[in-house]
Amino acid sequence: MRTLLKVVTAMVVIGLAFWAYHENYRTQEALSQTERLQRDIGAARSRLAMLRAEWAYLNRPDRLRELAAINFDRLSLLPLSADQFGRIDQVAYPAAPLMEIDNAIEVSAGEDDR
Repeated sequence: MRTLLKVVTAMVVIGLAFWAYHENYRTQEALSQTERLQRDIGAARSRLAMLRAEWAYLNRPDRLRELAAINFDRLSLLPLSADQFGRIDQVAYPAAPLMEIDNAIEVSAGEDDR
């Protein structure tokens, strides 16, 4: 009986050691993947900052003004004037949807309310 108990205990210890070994490697893989993702996020943020800086550089008002002047004839641009803008009463707003009342309750004035 003692031998059987010792064998079962040894098997349980071996099983737990195998489980711990397996979990350790899974944890190490998860940590590696997390570090890889953090590096990718850092690289993406760096690229995004560079693209934002480039966008700001390309959209400088003086540069755009110069490009508009160079390509004035080809783009058929016209200077803005007041008659190009509309009035607020010319804007067609959609009609408000009508609410349907499903459970209508009739209310009438009683003799006391008159």
